[in-house]
Formats: sequence, structure tokens, C-alpha cells
Amino acid sequence: MVDAAFIFPGQGAQVVGMGKDLYDNYPRAREIFDKANAVLKFDLKKLCFEGPQEELSTTSNSQPAILAASIASLRAFESSPIFSQYSAKFSLGLSLGEYTALVASGSISFEDALVLVRKRGEFMDDASRKNPGKMACVIGMDPAAVDALCKGIGCEIANLNCPGQIVVSGKTANVELLASLAREKGAKRVLILDVSGPFHSSLMTPARDKLKDYIEKIQILPPKLSFISNVDAKIQTESAKIKENLIAQVNSRTLWEESMKAVLRSGIKTFLEIGPGQVLKGLAKKIDPKLEVRNIGTLPDLIAPAPQVPS
Repeated sequence: MVDAAFIFPGQGAQVVGMGKDLYDNYPRAREIFDKANAVLKFDLKKLCFEGPQEELSTTSNSQPAILAASIASLRAFESSPIFSQYSAKFSLGLSLGEYTALVASGSISFEDALVLVRKRGEFMDDASRKNPGKMACVIGMDPAAVDALCKGIGCEIANLNCPGQIVVSGKTANVELLASLAREKGAKRVLILDVSGPFHSSLMTPARDKLKDYIEKIQILPPKLSFISNVDAKIQTESAKIKENLIAQVNSRTLWEESMKAVLRSGIKTFLEIGPGQVLKGLAKKIDPKLEVRNIGTLPDLIAPAPQVPS
């Protein structure tokens, strides 16, 4: 049995058709999608399976959709023969994926998490309309230099995902100016991201303030797996601190690279990316090319041979 860490994707991983083959083949995955429809009182399942992509990708829809698809993937995985080959020790997720990680670790019920992320998406959508902005990915530039640029023109570092990749957030004009200046100062590439707002910045403070009331009312139990928070990249066991960090996460930078390194310090080098897409696998390989990352999100993922245990 291989010691492993569960990692769960964030917003942007959504794709039409996600979870459909698991729904058709695993009763426990089917139960998750059907429960999501009942809790949210709209056909999230149809949106995941049939789209359209534009509607699926709105912040208020994509967040519960990714959470549902990821937990359905986890339940299918738990029902598969390959589940017994791994022993999960850690649970962590990128931004939105943090809620999925808490469900996986038995800290939050699926139903509560679903309602929370639906509200989270709605509040972030609303904040984005009131404070329009963008995000950009700066590649191949020193974090201190990017931070200095941000402070000079009113942007903020939103994500530290992996070596050489920094995501910045801010008002549209400020992010476009930063992109231009970063290229002049030696960035290898700067990509304006296809997102609907300036996430993980102070412009999301109204969303944080609204979500706070909902998070404080939710029961959060001590996680059964080692749960690492995006906000401080530390293992968190106390319910009050987990709530505090979930609230802060809305308008704070996410420390994904440091969170992954916290797992590596434990000696674990096998990661299971559970849910749609392979974004986290790509980031993991940039953090350490020797890491073993297996994707669990489609039917073929659950019937493929187990990878070799990394030495």
C-alpha cells in the first residue's frame, strides 16, 4: 500500500461531460450527483453532463459543479479495486478545492460544502460585477520583482502555484499595465487568464464578508486526514482555525506550492488528483518532476494499472 495525498482542483477545471461515465458506472457517484440536484434545487447534473460550457463556467455554477464532480470521483475511486492500493494521509485542494478536501477528510458534510460553494460563487460573481478586474499569470519572473510591480500599480499576488509561475489579480487596467511592465522586465510569458473577476484580492472583500456569516454557522469537525490550508500552508486540526482560514481565503493569496512542499516534508511523493482536469498534476511536476501523480476523474482512470511506487 502506497502512502498518498489527495489533491482537489479549483475553479477552471470544469468541462462539459465531467462525471458522466462515473455516474453511469458507479452507484456511489450517481448518489452524489442526484443529491447535489436535490440540495441545490436545480439540475446541476445536466449542466455538468450536457453544458453549455459558458453556463457551466460561470463562477456560481462552476464551483458547486467541480465540487460535486470531484466528490463523485472520490466515491467512485473508493468503490474501485485500486482504492486498496493507496493509504491517504493528506487532503488539500487549490482554492475552491479546499472545500472538497474538507469533505474528503470528513470535516464538512457534502451537503454543507455544496451550499457554501454555491453561495461563495454567487458572492464572488457579485463582487466581480461591483469591482471588475482580471487575473494574469506571470511566468519566469522572481516573486519579489512581481510583488514590487504589484505594489507600484495597485495589483496583488493571488496565487503562488509552483516555481516560476505567479498569478496576479487586480482592476482590469492595472493588470493589463502590470502584464506590459512584466514583459519589459524579463518575464518569459504573461497570460491574461479567462476568469470573470479579480479573485484572491482585496477586491473580493465584499464576498468574504458575506460568506463569513454562512461559514460561521456550518459545523466543521476536526479532519480525519491531515488537512493543509491554502492561506498559511500549515496542517490545521482546529475547527475554529479552519473556518477563519476559509473566510480569509476569499481575498487572500493561495500558497499552493508551499502547501505541496508541506506534504513532501512528510516523505510522501504520491499524489492523487481527484476530480476533473490535470492542472494540479502539471503544477506538481514543476514543483518536483519526480513526484508520482495519478488522476482520478474518469472511468479509464479507475481501470488503468497502478503506477510504480516512486523510489
